Amino acid sequence: MAWNPHPDVLILIALIGGGYAALALRGTRRAPDLNIVTRRQLLLFYGGVFAIWVAAGTPIHDWGEEYLFSVHMVEHLLLSMVAAPLLVLGTPGWMVRPFLTNRRVFPVAKFLTFWLVAIMLYNGYTVFSHWPGVMDFILEHHAWHFVSHIALMCTAVLLWWPVFSPLPELPRMHFAGQMIYLFVQSLVPSIVASFLTFGTTPLYSFYVNAPRRWGLLPIDDQVMSGLIMKIFGGTLIFVLMSIIFLRWYAHDEELDPDPLERLDRLGPGALNGEVDWSEVEQELARMGLTSAGRGGKAP
Repeated sequence: MAWNPHPDVLILIALIGGGYAALALRGTRRAPDLNIVTRRQLLLFYGGVFAIWVAAGTPIHDWGEEYLFSVHMVEHLLLSMVAAPLLVLGTPGWMVRPFLTNRRVFPVAKFLTFWLVAIMLYNGYTVFSHWPGVMDFILEHHAWHFVSHIALMCTAVLLWWPVFSPLPELPRMHFAGQMIYLFVQSLVPSIVASFLTFGTTPLYSFYVNAPRRWGLLPIDDQVMSGLIMKIFGGTLIFVLMSIIFLRWYAHDEELDPDPLERLDRLGPGALNGEVDWSEVEQELARMGLTSAGRGGKAP
C-alpha cells in the first residue's frame, strides 16, 4: 500500500509547531535576558508534535482507516495519551495567559479545565466516537475523520490540564488529587475496552467489509483493539501515578525535613527539654504556621 502523505495533517502540524515557535521567538525578543522557554519544554512540545505526525501522518493512519481497528486504536492512544500531555507539559504559562485576558474567555476556560468537567468531556467523547454508527460514519468520510481527531485532541488536552497545567490561574490539582483523578481515568476506558474485548460479534460494519490485513479476522481485530486500549492506556497512567507519588514525597521532604534536622535548629537544649520559646516561634514562622510566617504581623 502506498504511503499517503496527508497534506491536511502536515498543515495542522505546521500550524501547531510554527505557532509555538513564533510565540517563543516573540517572547525571547521581549525578554532577551530570561530563559522563557526551556530546552525541556521545547523537547516535550515538539515531542508531542512528532507524536501527532506518527499517529496521523504515517501508514499507521492509513492502516487504521482502511484495514484494522486495532491500528486505529493505536492512533487514538498516540493522540490522546502521548501527544496531548506532551503538548501541555511543553507549553509555558506565559504563552497561554494572553488568551485568558478576555473576561468572557477566562470563566469558560476555568469551567472546561475543572477536573470533573474535563474527565467527563474526554470520556464522553470517547464513548460517543466509538459508538458503532458514529465510528462507521467517521471512517466512511475522511473529512469527518479529521474533525473527529481534532475533537479527540482538544478533549485530551482538557483531560491532562488538571495534572500538568502550567498556569496558577487554572491550577494543577494537589498531588493526592492527581493520583485519584488518574486512577478514575484508568477505570473509565475499561468500560469501552470490555465491550471490544468480550464482544462475540464485530461492532463495526466498516471493518467487517474492509480488506483483511495480516490474517486477522474482524472479531480478532476487535479483541486486540480492546486489549491495546486497556493495557497501553492503563500502564501509562499507572506509571504517571508512580511518578506523581515520588514527586509528592520529594515535595513533602522539602517542606518538612528530617526531625533531627529540625531539632538541630532548635538548639542543643531541646534534647533536655530546655527550649528557647523565641526559637520555637521562629521555627513555626519558618514553617508558615503563624501569621508572621504567612506574611502577616505577629500579635
